[in-house]
Order: sequence, then C-alpha cells, then structure tokens
Amino acid sequence: MIFENHLRRSKSALLTSAGIAAVALAVPGSALAQDSAEADVLAEEDTVAGDVIFVTGTRIQRPEVATATPVVAVTAENIEQSGLTNVTELLTQTPALFNSEDNFDAAGSQARTGAAGVNLLNLRNLGANRTLVLVDGRRHIAGVSGEAAVDINTIPVGLIERVDVLTGGVSSVYGADGVSGVVNFIMRRDFEGIDVRAQHGFSEFGDAPSTFISATVGKNFADDRANIALSYEFRRDGRVAFGDRPNGEYEALTLVRNPNDVPDDPNLPDNIFLDRIGWSESSPGGGIVTDGSFLPTFNGDGTPYDLGTFLPDSGFLAQGGDNTPVNSYQGDLQARTKHHSANAFLSYELTPSVRFFAEGKYVRSENFTVAQPSFDFFTFIGEENPFIPQNIVDAGGTATFGGILFNRDNFDFGTRDEFFERDLYRGVVGFDGDIGENARFEVSYVYGQNDTKYISTSQRIEDRYFAALDAVDQGLFLNGVANGVVDCRVNLDGGAIVDAFNFNYGEAPQTFAPGECVPLNIFGEGAPSQAALDFILTDTQNEYTLKQHVVNGFVSGDFGSLFELPGGAVGFAVGAEYRKEQSDFRPDAISTQVTTFDPNAGVLADLALLGPEQGEFDVWEVFGELSIPILSDRPFFETLELTVAGRYSDYSTVGSTEAWSVGGQWAPIRDVRFRGSYSESVRAPNITELFAPRTGTFLFLDDPCDPTNVNQGSPERAANCRALIEGLGADYDTFNFADDIASSASIEGIVSGNPDLLEEEAKTWTAGVVLQPSFIPGLSLTFDWFDISLTDAVRTPLLQETAEFCVDSPTLDNPFCDAITRSATTGFVTSYVVGPQNVAFIDTAGADITVNYGFEPGDGSWGRFDLRGTLGYLDKFEFLPANGGTVDIERKEVGFPEWTGNADITWSKGAFLVNYGVQYIGDQLRFENDEIAADPDIVDPEFLVIDDRLIHDFRIEVTPEEDLFSVYFGVNNFTNELPAQGLDNTPTGWLGRYFYAGIRITTDKLGF
Repeated sequence: MIFENHLRRSKSALLTSAGIAAVALAVPGSALAQDSAEADVLAEEDTVAGDVIFVTGTRIQRPEVATATPVVAVTAENIEQSGLTNVTELLTQTPALFNSEDNFDAAGSQARTGAAGVNLLNLRNLGANRTLVLVDGRRHIAGVSGEAAVDINTIPVGLIERVDVLTGGVSSVYGADGVSGVVNFIMRRDFEGIDVRAQHGFSEFGDAPSTFISATVGKNFADDRANIALSYEFRRDGRVAFGDRPNGEYEALTLVRNPNDVPDDPNLPDNIFLDRIGWSESSPGGGIVTDGSFLPTFNGDGTPYDLGTFLPDSGFLAQGGDNTPVNSYQGDLQARTKHHSANAFLSYELTPSVRFFAEGKYVRSENFTVAQPSFDFFTFIGEENPFIPQNIVDAGGTATFGGILFNRDNFDFGTRDEFFERDLYRGVVGFDGDIGENARFEVSYVYGQNDTKYISTSQRIEDRYFAALDAVDQGLFLNGVANGVVDCRVNLDGGAIVDAFNFNYGEAPQTFAPGECVPLNIFGEGAPSQAALDFILTDTQNEYTLKQHVVNGFVSGDFGSLFELPGGAVGFAVGAEYRKEQSDFRPDAISTQVTTFDPNAGVLADLALLGPEQGEFDVWEVFGELSIPILSDRPFFETLELTVAGRYSDYSTVGSTEAWSVGGQWAPIRDVRFRGSYSESVRAPNITELFAPRTGTFLFLDDPCDPTNVNQGSPERAANCRALIEGLGADYDTFNFADDIASSASIEGIVSGNPDLLEEEAKTWTAGVVLQPSFIPGLSLTFDWFDISLTDAVRTPLLQETAEFCVDSPTLDNPFCDAITRSATTGFVTSYVVGPQNVAFIDTAGADITVNYGFEPGDGSWGRFDLRGTLGYLDKFEFLPANGGTVDIERKEVGFPEWTGNADITWSKGAFLVNYGVQYIGDQLRFENDEIAADPDIVDPEFLVIDDRLIHDFRIEVTPEEDLFSVYFGVNNFTNELPAQGLDNTPTGWLGRYFYAGIRITTDKLGF
C-alpha cells in the first residue's frame, strides 16, 4: 500500500488536499464525511506519517490502513516517478495485478480477437471479467464487445489522483463483476491553475518510441462556489515487431523434443534447446510434395527442398533446411497505439448544502498491429496447372497424385494487418450535499458509449482462392492446343471449384462470377501477381457499439445521538441503482457469408464464420451498509468496529441474486490494528457469454475413445466409450479414430452463447494486521491474507475437453455428451456445439505484505527519504475446468510465481529528487506441475525453472526554486532484462532498457 507521505512541492500539496476534498464531495464511495474538527485531528496525528487517504471498498470513508479489507493505493506521484505513461504497466508491478494485460499482451497474434491495443486488469489471476474497474467509484463503459472489462487506456493518466486496489468480494457495495475485488481510479477534481507535462522515451534498441503530452487548466468562479476544469492528453507508442528483439531471430533457441531421447531414455532430458528451428515441410516459397512420403522434394521455384533434420515427437518441427522459422510467426510484440483524450469537469455549489456536478470525456484510440500470415498444408494443384515448374513435371512429380501437394506460408500475400479505431464517450451528471448535520446524499446518472471499427486486411476468400489455384492453359483446355495464356478453369467452364485430393473446397463460385477469376501462381516466394492477390484477398471491417446507463442514488451518514454505542455513532449507507448494458456487434458482410455446401462454414479462410451479436440486460438493485463502532478509547480496545453490507439485485437475465459481507477491526492499542472480512459475492454472465450467436469454428480432436487414449482417463472412460459407440450402432471393437481422414485435420462445429447461464458465486475471507508504531514515526506495516473460492465459474470447454469430460464422467448423462455428434456408422465425431457453461471452480489464497516509511534523518539537512514496498505471496491457485476433470495446480507455473514484489526509495532535498525502484518476479516453472510430476527427466534441471528477476528503475528530477516547472530523466529496466529463452513475455516484457525525459510546468493561477 502506498501513502502520499511527503508532498514536496506547494503545488502538489494544493492538488492533493483539493483531491481529497473532492473525493469527500464527489465520489460515490464518500459516505460518512468527517467534520472539520475530526479532519484537523487526523491531520495533526498524521503530520509525520503523511496525509490520510480515503479509499475504496465501503461507502463509509476511512484512512487506508483503517479498512477492514486490504487496500493498496497507487498515487499520482508514484505514477509520474515510474516514468510509465501506460498506467497498466505500472499496476502490473503490484502483486495483486501481476497477470494483467498490457501492450505486450495486446499485440499481434497474442491479442484476443478484436482486442488489440486494449489493456485489461486481472486481479488475483481470476480474469479481467471478474475484476471490477471503477472511475471515482462509478461504473465505466467496457472496452471490448459484449464484455464488462474496462480498457485502462481510456483513463487519462495525467488526471489520476490515485488508484485504489482492493482484494475481496465487493458485490455487496458495487454490484456484480467484483468477485476478485475492485480497482478504483480516483481522478483529480476542483483543479485551479495550469498543469502541463511532456515526455518522450525510446528503448536501447532505438525503437518503441513513446510520446506523452498532457495539459490541464482549471479555475474557480462564482465567488469560489464553482469550478471548471478542462484537460487534454495525447499518448503515442511505437510498434515493435517480433524480429526486432534477439529472441525473435531465426538463430534463437527453441525448446524441442530431444531427438536422441526417442524412445525415452531416463538418463537423457526429454526436451532440449536447439537453434534454427522451423516448421518442417513448409516454407515461404512453398514445399512441393510429389510422392507418398508426404515430404517436400522441391521448393516452389523447382529447386530441391532441404528438409533439414526432422525432429520426431516435436510437432512438425525440424532443424535447419528451407523450413519456415518458427519465430517468424509471432507478428508484433507491441502494437502501434495513439490516444487522444479530452475531459471536462464542472461543479457548482447551488446552496451551502447542495452541489451540482458534471463531467464529460471523449477518447479517440487508434491501434495497429500485424498478425500471422495464412498458410497451407497438403493443398492440391492439378497437373494441368501451367505454373508448376517444368523440371518437377519432367521428373514425374505429378504422377503420384495427378498433380502436386504444396505446403506454404503465405508471407508474400501481404501482412495481416489489424487496425482499430475506437471512440469512447462518457458523461456524468448529478447532485450531492448535506442532509442536516449527520448525513449526506448523492444522485447521479452515468452514460457511456464505445464505438469501435476493427479492420483486418488480407483475409483470404476461399472460393476465389481455390478457383485461382485451379489454373490451366486456355488453349489446351478449350481445343487441346496450348496457346500460353493462363486462365482459371472456372472462367472457361463455370463449374465447381474442387480440391480433388483432400476436398478442402467443392462448390460453384459464390463471391464472384465466372470470367472474373485471376489465376494465382504460388510457386516460389514473390510469385503471386498483385492482380491475383487483389482477387483472392479482402479487407473486412467489423463494428461494435457498447452503451451503458447507470442511475445511482444513496444517503449516508451516522445516527448521531439517536444510535450511539460506546465506540461512537453508528454509521449507515443505503441506496438504489439501475444499470443497463447494451452490446451490438456488426460483422462485415463477407464475414457472415456461408458456403453453399455447409451452413456452418464461412467463405473466409483466415477468420472464423461470424454472426451479428446483439444483446442487453438491465438490473435493479438496493443496497445498504452499517458501520458499528462497538468500543473505542478503552484499555485493550482502542478501536473495536464491525461493518456489514448487503445488496439485492434483480437481473433481466439470471433473476435475483444476493451478496453480502461482514468485516471487523480491533485495535488493542493505537499502534496495532487487526482486521478481517468475509463476503459472498456474485458475477452475472456478460452479454457475449449469454447471447453470442451460433457461428462456425474448426477445432482439433484426439478422440479419448481411440484405442491409444481409452485407458488414459478416468476409471469410467473405457466403459463409457464402449457404451457410447455401441449405443450409436457402431462397432466399438473396430473403432479407431486414427482411421478417420478428418482426424488429422480440424473438425467443424459451432460455438455459441448460452442464455441459460447462472451467476458465478465467490466466497472470500481476508485477515490481516496493521502496525503503525508510535516509537517510529512515519512507519506503517501491513500483512493481509486472502482466500477466494469461486464456484459455477463460466467457462467454454474446448472440443478436446468436452469429449474427455463426456466419457470421464460417472455416466454419459451429462451436458458434454449432449454437445457432441458422432456418426452412427463409424462412431467418429462429426460435429459439436461448444459454448460457455457454469462448470469451473477456482480456489486461490495468498498474502500481501506492505511497508511505508517516510523520515528526515537528523536535523533534516540530509533531506527526506520515502520508502515503500509490497511483497506478494501465492499460497495456492487451483483450477478445476469442469466437474469430473482434474484439478490443475497453477502455483509456480508461468504467470503464477510464488513471490512477486516491488519497492522504491525516494530521496528529496530542495530542488532535487532521486528515485530508485525495483520489481521482483519469482521463479516460475517452464512446464506444468503435473507434467513435471509425471516426467522427472522432462528437461535438464538447468532449464526446468525460469530464474527470478530483479528489474531496476532510476529517475532524477530537478525543480527550480520558483517551483513553476521541473525537468526529469529516467532509465527503466536498467540491467536490460528480457524474456527467458523460448518464451514470449515471461518473466518480463520485450522492451528492454528504456530511456525517457520530460518536463512539467505548473502554476496555481491562471492570471484572470
């Protein structure tokens, strides 16, 4: 947890005090406002320890260390001193948010579909959809279609006063989505003066430039009863391609199956690192297969194909040769992003007890990234194709198949670019004020809208592609005499387009008319003509709109002398809320177009068949809180307090839900405070989980009922497989899924939403202690334990899991078997329907330890030192994908280190400030726990563990005596830590050593 212990400039002090006052007036979390006498007492008591910061998690205000549930607060000063203009990158250094999605997770093929450039917070590793993000205690419009997760890139960095991170179920206080906790962004308010900041940075590699500019201007008017503030912010981050980093080069090492350990030798490691690893049998110019070995014998240009050294049991990998390097597939490490943000704030004191407030925000985001190219495996081209190199024909290369098969990585088709344009609007209006001496009220309305355009380039249209591949000599086709004119067969006969060998396609032209086809030459890298590429490729534009309406009202305060206990007056908060969420996804017309022979298959090769998605829900809620001060100022009972909260919700989708929490604090003496809480929270399914349309997909399956797998599952698998196959009428004794031609390819099926989903439920308890020893002024220490159990978690099982869960369950009467269709003749899987279900269970526990210490040694002539640190410990993270499945123990695996932490120390004296920060990322296993347990020689012990890392940051700032501006320079990741060999983003990102410099200009007055 982070205190703003020392405000080193008069300007900062003014802004902080104004921000705290604004929180007390404007934030829905402001409930029991202290009167000025209490505030003065607190200020006096915390002269050394720093200003009291009121935090999130209850509508009853209290200092950070006085909450029943643990809260970590990151201040604006912390953000600025980090040198990071992307606040998500800073928040991921907080142990509770370690696995959040920043720019490195939102680029290239690593990004979720439609989410490139979007940053999402993931609290306690329970997922972004279970992390409630608020702005000033209010809901914020989501960043991704059909979901509730907020894009942190839409929150202006320069306006952040602080960020509160609270662990524990807060559904009783804020409603659904916060089963893991809440992250509340508190924004600067009632600002007066000018604040301008500009910063630029770049990596040691000379790339990843980052430019940041922010400007805020504000002024009081109407005899200081009103304030207006305007703000603009610009941020641009440069693109970084995978090959721009050492680990992205062809010579980089890749972990593969040890070729000297097949079959297994317990004295040799099963996996080793090798260089020059590529996808066997495929190359950018094409690998030509001419015989039954199904290995390429020629390159696309007719030269002999160098197979390199094939690596058995490594999944189509080889070392050396003409094969496409595996690392060439990654696309981008960081997307190119650009953000413009404009904000306006207005507050007006209508009467001494009533204030009107309003705010508006517009954010324009533009993101660009490059993803993997399309590829082909064993695609047939007939012997009549005049593009086949003559030496291949002369060598009898077309005799076996009546043509050739080719494997190809289509880099020369053009990059698969993804452009995102997002326009976000948000407005808030409301009133707040006093009701007598002991209560306050607030009513507010929030409207949010997010309009997104998602443009994807170079998408292959299947009927055009196979028509263009089916090229012939025009004269030879028409009259048997070659004339050297190459044309598409379909232009000459208008018939079906058939891949005669493996039936990848087979129908009449659908997206074009015969006569429009342009023949495509794929023999050799760079061989395709631009005219042919223009014919077979298209750009798609998908659009979505999200809308949010929230009406909230509450009254809070205390009962005064009407209900007073020995510890003081009982506090309360009671209110109601209405919320409506809408999502409208509009895919490009060609993305929804199906093939004539299969209503579940789309005409685009590189994208799944999409359907429009429209959904909405609303919820009515009532809530209440009580703060019960049982005792205070008694021997062994400096404080004894109980808090309770409850919320009743009525959803238009899942119906009624209840959430509640209880917490308590006991301070036997002023220096020691014990705290704990228990809560039961809920998360209602989002729009996509409920209403996603039925769309086509292709998934792979290794059938659990195949003879090689039937004894690898639960004790019930063998009997269930026999009953399942024979129940269809097929012969189980001759069943062998490997005999199915489709078993080596993906199987077509359906993915859709599930309107019958129920709410998720979480049970959370926390316990901790806070130490503020009076004999060491300025020091605070906390230790907090958390334990979260999530049941009925919404998850979409993959086809493989669905098939296994079907036959591994006690009986065949289960929803997994219902989702799969098998042939009554062969027993093979022919189709399936997968979608979200309430099937998963997550159990996690751990601890956070924090320290904050601010002091001035001696007589103060040495300046001031401020230390802060947070250490996170993960005791367990267990994931059960579905009832009947196997518990996956995630602790110590990639993304789940046992220990994480961060710390920094700031020294300030006069005009100078020096800051040193360090992040610690603990050891992580390169393989999963169950894999290591089952295979002790899985890898050489040297490579079993990804070593821990320390990432060091430095910053120097100079503020002249006039206090109007400051200049600063910093280096992040001073020792140039990079990801571990063979991993994309673990344990740290790809940026490397990073330099930045900036200037900040501030003044308290506008001059008018």
